[in-house]
Amino acid sequence: MTYEGLFRLDGRRAVVIGAGSGIGREAALALAAHGAEVVCADRDVPAAEATAAACGGTARELDVLDAAAVARAADDTSPDVLVFTAATNVRKRLLDYSAEEFQRVVDLNLKASFDVVRAFGAGMVARGRGSIIGFASIRASVTEPGQGVYSATKAGLVQLLRTAAAEFGPSGVRVNAVAPGVVETPLTKQIKDNPAWYEAYAAKSALGRWAQAEEMAGAVVYLASDAASFVTGSVLYVDGGWTAVDGRFDPPN
Repeated sequence: MTYEGLFRLDGRRAVVIGAGSGIGREAALALAAHGAEVVCADRDVPAAEATAAACGGTARELDVLDAAAVARAADDTSPDVLVFTAATNVRKRLLDYSAEEFQRVVDLNLKASFDVVRAFGAGMVARGRGSIIGFASIRASVTEPGQGVYSATKAGLVQLLRTAAAEFGPSGVRVNAVAPGVVETPLTKQIKDNPAWYEAYAAKSALGRWAQAEEMAGAVVYLASDAASFVTGSVLYVDGGWTAVDGRFDPPN
C-alpha cells in the first residue's frame, strides 16, 4: 500500500445502515467516491434507492428493529465495512418520560445496535477482516437536561463497540465509534426549528456553528480504510470542539 492510496476502498463492499438521509447518506456517497461498492440500507426504501442511484450502489430495505432481517442482511451482503447511523431521541426530562418512550429509544439506539454488531460482526470474524463503524454522540460523555435516556444509550453503544473491538480484534476486525456534535439532520429538526436553541447550540462549540452531515464523511472513510489499520476500540469525536470547551466565557473588558 502506497500513501497515495491509503484511503482507497477499491474492491471492498460497504453496507451503510441509515443511508436514506443525513449522515448515512453522506457516508454512502463518500465510501463510493473512494472506490467501495455500497449497499444502501434503510427502512425508507425510496430514500435508500435515491442514495444508491447517486453513488452507483444498490438499495436494500432494512428495519433494524427486526433482528431476523438484520441477520439475513448480514448473510446476504457479507461486507468488508459496516456503517450504522440509525437512532432516535425523545427530548424529555427523566421525571416526564413514559415507559413506552424509554423502551422506544433503548430498542433502536442500543438493542438494535447489539443485533447489528453481532450479526455483521460474526461474518467478519469468520472471514478474518472488516471494519465496523457505529455512530455514537457527544452525549455519550456529556449531557444536559432532557437528554438522559439518549445519553445513556449512546454511552452504552460506545461500551458495546469497545467490547466488540476487544472480542473481534484477534480475528482482524476493527470496531470504532464516531461521536458527532450537533449536526443538521432530520434527527435535530426539533432543535433547528427553535432559533434560540439553534443559536445556543451553535455558540457552544469551539467553531461556533453546527456541522453539516457531509462533515462526518471523512471520519467514516478514514475508519473504513487502511489509513486506520491500527485503530480499533476508539471514539473519534467530530464535534467542532464541543467536548473540549467547558462552556463559553467572554471576560469583561
